[in-house]
Amino acid sequence: MITLYDYELSADCYQARLALAVLGLEYSRVDVEFYPGREHETEWFTELSPLQQLPVLCEEETTLYDAPAILVYLASRHDPTASWYPGGDPALAGQVTLWLGFSRALAGSAGAARLHESLGHLTDIDAARSRAHTLLRVLDEHLWFGEQEGRDWLCATDRPTIADLAAFPDVALSEEGGVSRIDYPAVRRWTDRVKRIDGFVAMSGIFPAGPVAA
Repeated sequence: MITLYDYELSADCYQARLALAVLGLEYSRVDVEFYPGREHETEWFTELSPLQQLPVLCEEETTLYDAPAILVYLASRHDPTASWYPGGDPALAGQVTLWLGFSRALAGSAGAARLHESLGHLTDIDAARSRAHTLLRVLDEHLWFGEQEGRDWLCATDRPTIADLAAFPDVALSEEGGVSRIDYPAVRRWTDRVKRIDGFVAMSGIFPAGPVAA
């Protein structure tokens, strides 16, 4: 059985929940009070996650406490189609890894601004927002050119990958950190496509997709 140590409002934890959902996997959930209880800093949790990071995923002898690593693991082990993480194709695997890195940059900018505003985490808010807009411009241009080529997703595939799942949460929650998406139409179209993936689950601040326009 898979066990996920989770905090409802964490964008990183939501990545894991989203991957578990689209892969159709059952799991047990252990809530960790990140704020205000700071349970991730307790002794018992530090033994589980030495860097005091959420989420943590445990399955049999495997324990992982890094969101991108969890996504790679779940897709590699539990996706028989090998489409969520095309590890057998070096070029595509490289693309996925690139966008997983991009998702960490989003977490450190748009995500940091959100934590500053909602959970009182101190950061240079102006720098975080400026960096977030730089990344959103890069993402919007990439997605726009992809749409012209008939590509709907971050990587050169006809289906979403874990790269899309990794980048989505901090983008979709960016408004909570004062980072508007109004100037990024291709990004907004992509977030709508992600919401229509089979198995998609919402979280606080992220709503399901609306009806398709006639």
